[in-house]
Amino acid sequence: MRERRPGRGKSALMRRVAVVGAGAAGSLTAVQLMRQADRLGRPVEVWLVDPAERTGPGIAYSTRDPRHLLNVPAGRMSAFPDDPGHFLRWLTDHQLPTDPGDFVPRRVYGQYLSDLVERTAAACRHARLHRVRDEVVAVREQGPGPVLRLAGGGELRVDAAVLALGSLAPAQDWAGAGLRDSGRFVADPWAPGALDRLAGEGDVLLVGTGLTMVDLAATLARPDRVVHAVSRHGLLPQEHLPCPAPPAEAPAGLDGSLGLDALRRSVRRHLSATRRACGDWRPALDGLRPLTATLWQQLPTADRARFLAEDLRTWEVHRHRMAPAAAATLRRLLASGLLQTRAGAVAGAVPVDGAVEVALGDGTRLRVAAVVNCTGARTGPHGTTDPLVRCLLERGYGRTGPAGLGLDTAGDGRLVPAAGTPALRLWTIGAARRGNLLETTAVPEIRAQAADVATRLLDVLTDRRAPAPADRYGQHLSTTPEAAELYDRALERILAGSLGAEDLLTQAVTVDPDFAVAHAALALLGHELADAGHTPPALASARRAAAMRADDRERSLVAAVDACLTGTEERGKAALLGHIAGHPRDALAVSAAVPTVSFNGVTSAEEAQELVEGLSTTYGDDWWYLGQLAFVRQEQGRWEEAESLAARALDAQPCAGHAVHARAHVYYETGEHRAGLAWLDQWLRLHGGEAGHRSHVAWHAALHELSLDDRPALLRRYRQELIACKVGGGRLLVDSASMLWRARMTDSWSGELPVGELLHAAPRHWLDAPATGFAALHGALALAAAEDLDALGQLRAHALAHHQAVFALVIAPLCEALSDVVRKDWAQAVRRLRPLLALVARTGASKAQQEVVEETLLHALIAGGEYDRAARLLADRLDRRASPLDRRRLDAVHGRHTGRRAPAVIST
Repeated sequence: MRERRPGRGKSALMRRVAVVGAGAAGSLTAVQLMRQADRLGRPVEVWLVDPAERTGPGIAYSTRDPRHLLNVPAGRMSAFPDDPGHFLRWLTDHQLPTDPGDFVPRRVYGQYLSDLVERTAAACRHARLHRVRDEVVAVREQGPGPVLRLAGGGELRVDAAVLALGSLAPAQDWAGAGLRDSGRFVADPWAPGALDRLAGEGDVLLVGTGLTMVDLAATLARPDRVVHAVSRHGLLPQEHLPCPAPPAEAPAGLDGSLGLDALRRSVRRHLSATRRACGDWRPALDGLRPLTATLWQQLPTADRARFLAEDLRTWEVHRHRMAPAAAATLRRLLASGLLQTRAGAVAGAVPVDGAVEVALGDGTRLRVAAVVNCTGARTGPHGTTDPLVRCLLERGYGRTGPAGLGLDTAGDGRLVPAAGTPALRLWTIGAARRGNLLETTAVPEIRAQAADVATRLLDVLTDRRAPAPADRYGQHLSTTPEAAELYDRALERILAGSLGAEDLLTQAVTVDPDFAVAHAALALLGHELADAGHTPPALASARRAAAMRADDRERSLVAAVDACLTGTEERGKAALLGHIAGHPRDALAVSAAVPTVSFNGVTSAEEAQELVEGLSTTYGDDWWYLGQLAFVRQEQGRWEEAESLAARALDAQPCAGHAVHARAHVYYETGEHRAGLAWLDQWLRLHGGEAGHRSHVAWHAALHELSLDDRPALLRRYRQELIACKVGGGRLLVDSASMLWRARMTDSWSGELPVGELLHAAPRHWLDAPATGFAALHGALALAAAEDLDALGQLRAHALAHHQAVFALVIAPLCEALSDVVRKDWAQAVRRLRPLLALVARTGASKAQQEVVEETLLHALIAGGEYDRAARLLADRLDRRASPLDRRRLDAVHGRHTGRRAPAVIST
């Protein structure tokens, strides 16, 4: 046999990796191997083996019918887990600008994958791509690396291989030999040209009612044809909503080890609670996605089999939903009778007179021109005709996965061999891992697997001792490599202000319960969200772990976090700043010290500026640090410098939250409201889906609309971005409720404020017993918007008893002033509000957020008839920045003061 070997002159250090399969999973794996090898400077040859002519589309994305849409919104289809906006940017670059919630044609995604492979191969210096258009039919052992036998007769010897085989071909035994041999049976509707001969035929039967049926019904339907669709359950996929709500957090305590019945009850309660809160069940199901693999693995073996038999189809039709446009087409076909669906099974099919007579199990008989197999992929390898899978099982290099699904794999995707068989360097990805993960066929799962498998495979091939675990800034981590990697990913999300840090940290402490730094980070995040239920346990775990296993830096960090969360304001500040002085590259500590989009901070504006500026030689051009420095510069009024720094940070990391925040403030403070609004809307479209501070960016956009005096736009913004079901946690008060209060103070909202739904959904302790001055500030504004004098009084009492000085100094008098506004005691409100203008910065609020006190004072001045003072305040504001809203109000105040007729400014 011919053997493919490297050509002469290639370095002995060159490693050879085969990726078997060039569809989405294989393409993403090849791209990750090339990118990671190039970044590490490791010479690698990637051999991408697949008989298909095109690289990337595979079966899933090779369709040419533009009606066949992705069933996942474009904003969630990036090829890279750490760059969620990549696909959206590619669409824009190819003159196909798309909103994150849109569902694009599948063929476009196939083009994206093809282009990605080509561009990556061209850009990499250390990695080389070889495309082999052949089929791997067998594997054999020769040393630690496998030898792959090709259908064309040659062999490919490599150091390791990744099997990206996609889904196994659907079963056909239900069709019977007569139908299969009749020429009127389409075994694989996605095979090239498979549907061509149906163009001039009569009625058609589709066996299966899942997403494949949805696509084929749209393709095959025509006025003179009825498309019949049948499946055992007759269930159709549910549809995505045009404007979906974000995932709802899964309830604590979900545990598959308690058994399937208990898990069902917990999930149903979660669905019901979410439906009551958001009006829909979909956010609840989406919130379960990160936990699905864990719950599946926890289930007892017998309960996994029960789930497959009793629940799988119901789960799939709700979990894997169709695009709204596809659902509309399906409804139209059903209403017209051109598509008819039913529950049942094919009991027999006999070719007769140029057609097929099909008998269903319920006695129904259909006469159709053709039968199309839409039953979906095999769930397990039993009975497969795939020669490579059969070889793996027969030689023991692999074994069937749990519950008879896929192939059995280790946690990193490496094949688990049969007992007594040596393990080859064989990994797999995607559908083959279904037995271990259950959910493993969608792009969000596959892209993460591709990144993880590439990392693990390259580590194995280096054949050297792995370095001690450390974070991205070189800080040693006393934990396992797996937990350290999870923590480092979480740290990046914290620094970027992105979603998902809590989940990653929770995974890290699950892998290593004695990981002190991860527990401390969870405590910080819980405190920032005022999560009274989770913060103390996380802090206690951090203390315990630090005492057991931690170095000096880690013990210092835990002690500083402890002081911040349980001590006085000054003690916490001293401990955290002292820690940073000794460990300036501890980015988590720096981020916690500085008021930003991630943390409320412990420093005043001046202290934060001094701290950040003093770290310039420590962090240099790091994107996170540039964003921090940009925010400092805008606070100093150095707008051009702030914009330049933000631009550099965003070039390196488009999701850099601090840089986005800094640029948003620059636009606002310089009065560039229209330009700022346009840029923020574009950023939200491209990157907002992964932003933990999305609602705050939307708040900044609404602030521009408020300043532009554009009331309809402000109302639309609130309904689209800031209503209760679109925002979570404390952001309901920080962004949504505060904007409602500003709208009321500026007479920009007609009718009753919809604040009740915000208070109902907001964390109760933000209103009753907030842990930070920042939370208390916004809780007070929300209670004032609701005109709840009793609750304001209770918050004032909490503030007076609090150990942090900011509560008695700022929050208690603010509660009194807001109560005066609610009671319309304007003179008293003015007297109490004026001193707070200089003190509200102590809460950690930005200048733009602090202005809410000034807006309230202005409202009280005008309502109380103090027009001269109101005019001076408005003139000062206009000197700071342009504002059509303030210009209108100043004209109105002048009109009232001189007795001229003027439009109303305030509703009292």
